[in-house]
Amino acid sequence: MAITRRDSLALGAAALGTASIPIIGAHAAVDDVPTADVKPLEYKIEQGASLHMIRPAKFVDPDEVYWKENTKKFTEKTGVDVKVDFLSWEDLRPQLAVVANTGAGADLFVSFGADAHIYADKLVEMTDLADYLGAKYGGWYELALLYGRKWNTKNWLSIPLGGGTGPVMYRKSWVNEVGYTEIPNDLGKFLDLCQKLQKSGHPFGMSLGHALGDANGFASWLLWTHNAFVADEHGKIALDSKETIAALKYATELQKTMVPGTLTWNDVGNNQAYTAGAIGMTFNGVSLYYSLLKSPDPKLNAVAADTFVQDTPFGESKRKPQSAEPITAMLFKHCKYPNAAKEYIRFMMEKDQYGVWLSSCLGYWCQPLTAYSKMKFWDSDPKLKPFAGALDSPFYNGYKGPVSAASAAVTANYTIVDMFASVVTGSTTPDAAAKQAARAAERYYRRA
Repeated sequence: MAITRRDSLALGAAALGTASIPIIGAHAAVDDVPTADVKPLEYKIEQGASLHMIRPAKFVDPDEVYWKENTKKFTEKTGVDVKVDFLSWEDLRPQLAVVANTGAGADLFVSFGADAHIYADKLVEMTDLADYLGAKYGGWYELALLYGRKWNTKNWLSIPLGGGTGPVMYRKSWVNEVGYTEIPNDLGKFLDLCQKLQKSGHPFGMSLGHALGDANGFASWLLWTHNAFVADEHGKIALDSKETIAALKYATELQKTMVPGTLTWNDVGNNQAYTAGAIGMTFNGVSLYYSLLKSPDPKLNAVAADTFVQDTPFGESKRKPQSAEPITAMLFKHCKYPNAAKEYIRFMMEKDQYGVWLSSCLGYWCQPLTAYSKMKFWDSDPKLKPFAGALDSPFYNGYKGPVSAASAAVTANYTIVDMFASVVTGSTTPDAAAKQAARAAERYYRRA
């Protein structure tokens, strides 16, 4: 598929000029963000400082609009020029590897999940800044702690800026037509719903291709709903299990109900299919709902009105098996102006900047600090509720094992996704696929 995240520009939202974007909560008051009385933290900025940041491309327009606006405010306040490049999601990790391995280029790099753990020895520790932000803004959510800190320590490798999650989005009228009033938690009933949606011409659709967010999230959901996991608490690979095999068999039945072509989808495939009416249900971030809601096309506004959002089915899990993919800001040791870099991140995370950015994006990057969950915009639309606590989860890439370079490599190389894809296509058996994925994962864990 030729369209990338950069090209898609949130699908329908791209048609809107940035000056005319009607955004719920765009200028919401941030006084409702509770803060603790802590000693102010400001870094002494180096003389002549300038910075270069690379971060993920927008998927809703306000993400970039308000990030740039806040950056401009920082420059006006400090005199530090900050160049921000927005890189397509597919290109982000290769560029991160270049910057890390050459020791040149961007000073600050915002990437996904456990990427900071891959390059831990090349990063400036951020513990002082993380402790300040946590103390002032009610503490960090569970996933922010897991991804931001080196495993089993209190040393921060990066600063979590937010996280994207993917609850169920569905056309309520179509789900109602096949006899369901909501999305069932039971996996058997969920499969029955998908089978009925397929027969009605409004099938389910999720990627098992190399889609960084959607496919990894979907594959993990399949594991966690069957109580399967990549590694145990000590890092021993646990993929070759009866739980994994059960998940693979279930995925095969689920795949039969899906719209054709999902195995080649990237991260915009399901957005496009849902917007076009080709599917009636998917797992996705708020960007899909946002693009429909903000589209200048009344027909898409009607789709938004019929779109409901719910947590993903629990299956056999005791807690919601829906994680979030955090984005974290890394500061490289080759940066000539580390104080300026830390001060920039501090400034961007303070409520006068962060609160406006968060609410303007409708929570597309859900907050890592608990105080921001108190913002009133979360109550402006009940469809936003499944996003509000996205980082309040025990599940993560590589669960239950250590968050590490190894767990990051398993995710980045689509080990789990490819395991499921090989079975649902009939290329191999569940038993063989589980063993192959376990061997592949073990190789990454041995290198770590």
